[in-house]
Amino acid sequence: MEVLIIRGGKPLNGEVRVGGAKNASLPIIAASLLAPGSSSIEDVPHLNDIDTMCGVLSSLGAKVSRSPNAVAVDASDISSVEPPYELVRAMRASFLVMGPLLARTGRARISLPGGCAIGSRPIDLHLKGLAALGAEIDMGYGQIEARAARLTGARVYLDFPSVGATENIMMAAVLASGMTLVENAAEEPEVVDLANFLNSMGARVRGAGTNILRIDGVTELEPACHMVIPDRIEAGTLMVAAAMTRGSLVIDNVVDEHLKPITAKLREAGVSVEERDDGSIYVEMRQRPAGIDIKTMPYPGFPTDLQAQFMALTSISSGSSVITETVFENRFMHVSELARMGASIKIDGRAAMIEGQPGLSGAQVRCTDLRAGAALVLAGLVASGETVVSDVYHVDRGYERLEEKLARAGADIRRVTESEVEKAV
Repeated sequence: MEVLIIRGGKPLNGEVRVGGAKNASLPIIAASLLAPGSSSIEDVPHLNDIDTMCGVLSSLGAKVSRSPNAVAVDASDISSVEPPYELVRAMRASFLVMGPLLARTGRARISLPGGCAIGSRPIDLHLKGLAALGAEIDMGYGQIEARAARLTGARVYLDFPSVGATENIMMAAVLASGMTLVENAAEEPEVVDLANFLNSMGARVRGAGTNILRIDGVTELEPACHMVIPDRIEAGTLMVAAAMTRGSLVIDNVVDEHLKPITAKLREAGVSVEERDDGSIYVEMRQRPAGIDIKTMPYPGFPTDLQAQFMALTSISSGSSVITETVFENRFMHVSELARMGASIKIDGRAAMIEGQPGLSGAQVRCTDLRAGAALVLAGLVASGETVVSDVYHVDRGYERLEEKLARAGADIRRVTESEVEKAV
């Protein structure tokens, strides 16, 4: 197992580049199953979750190859409709192959998915949408099987604007007979990116980025090439890192439209943020942040995937803050770890009350999930002394070489094995 060792107190300065979005890459890779032939997806980050999704497609018979920043999928032959349990349990996004498999082959059989333990995240909305399109759904012994000779367009209303359900239903509906209307659909940029990829394959998807999707089914799709959008969560994490360390960073390869709720809250905390015409953003901070209140919401609201990082920011603010989590019911597991570093945080249901402290102290802390791990790394950047962050495989699920990017900007951070830490002690 590997850990990150951080010696805090160094401001971040310089220039860093944001990679392609993990949460856009995963459904787009899954969608490549919809068309026989070879599709190419570019600016795909090197992450464990991407490796898992590529493994899922390979297990189904697709030929998957990786180059430094791209994934090529030849889905000419699909020999299986049941990915192995050990892959599906590792990542919830594995369930995104359900829609494409059902649309392309008429059948899919998948284990209940796994992933970060941040809440129940039920898949009932996925299944409700697929059933509305005419799929027969059977559940039992931890398996879900869906069957349909050919799906039929229908009107689907989502009780919650679930990103995964919106994507799965959209991928299934593109090959359905007739028109599908998805109401209360997720509006996230990653949903728009998937729709753009599907349309480049010959699909007819309209309304992506709004809460109503219209999908006119076609009889077949063709493989396509696509460039993935920048990762807004990585961009936001780096913006918070610059603010917390009282540094100045130019962050390249961003879409400032995707960052509006993040930028607004940073400015409210006193951070200087400048959007530039060259696809970059400049972040500068020279004093302690002010206290701010945050409520996570589906896009275009404040993203739940940046809640933990902003909690790290508010823990060193000059005032009080309240962060309310409305998306996932179990996403405060980082609170106890931040408290080990000196943060003052009280939990009341889905709200966290934070009293900003003058500083944090280095400690041994453990990542409990992907974004919690990022928050602990940020806290370590400003803590006095040494911070050792363990279980960093969580961080590796969503950030490509995060410690290398931070080190190039001036952070004192390095990755070592746990045995090396024990020898040093």
